[in-house]
Amino acid sequence: MHRPLEQRTTRGTVEFRAAKPGKKMPGMKGYALKYNRLSQNLGGFVERVLPGAVDKSLADGVDVLARYNHDDNFLLARTLSGTLDLSSDDTGLLYDVAELPDTTAGRDMAVLLERGDVQHSSFAFFTIDDDWGASDQGFPLRSLVAVRLVDVAPVNTPAYMDTSSAVRSLATHLGRDVEDIQPLMERGELVRLLTKGSIVDLAPAPVEQPPADEPAATEPAEQQATDDSATAEEKSKGAQGDTHAANDLRARRLALMARRPL
Repeated sequence: MHRPLEQRTTRGTVEFRAAKPGKKMPGMKGYALKYNRLSQNLGGFVERVLPGAVDKSLADGVDVLARYNHDDNFLLARTLSGTLDLSSDDTGLLYDVAELPDTTAGRDMAVLLERGDVQHSSFAFFTIDDDWGASDQGFPLRSLVAVRLVDVAPVNTPAYMDTSSAVRSLATHLGRDVEDIQPLMERGELVRLLTKGSIVDLAPAPVEQPPADEPAATEPAEQQATDDSATAEEKSKGAQGDTHAANDLRARRLALMARRPL
């Protein structure tokens, strides 16, 4: 799966270095990234770079650029020419430009660094491998396990971080569609997906309906049947009473007729 270019910023890590003896231009140095440092909230999750994430890039001698604000028009150095040195230590990925170029971009960079106007560093990369879990605070956590470096750069301000690639990575990790992940990010429910045994309802929450007027009370079927039986019995008794009364009247009439002389 093709993954797009991503960029992350490390605050306050670039330094101005005075020109060394025999050098015309000053240099710069800083950490492009720091290991195991949790990022800011990236829209529903946080991120960290694991130690060793850049080892393959360094071992393979990948050509990495140093560009001010990641702009090709402000190229400052590159590993291919030997003007950019990259190394990994316990803290993170360190970049070192021993001498800035004697160009408009290089001279401007030197002035801005010496004045303290530029203080942040950034790196651009393609994700090779990442993993998902939860932080100690129970927040969704993306861990960058291996990346391919593209460039390191001093930047004016931390740029807006496009996390679309991370969202796609999470969707792949969970075997779901990206469209399923986004609503959960907005509702802050991603960590439930990353907890084993949890079940997340991806259906929209039901809309509550206003209470309807209470229907008229109805009698249970059993009670209705009992009442119907009692009514039938009363009718039956009434009918039997009418029959007995008619028979008594007929008997009295026959007795009177028997008493009359012939």
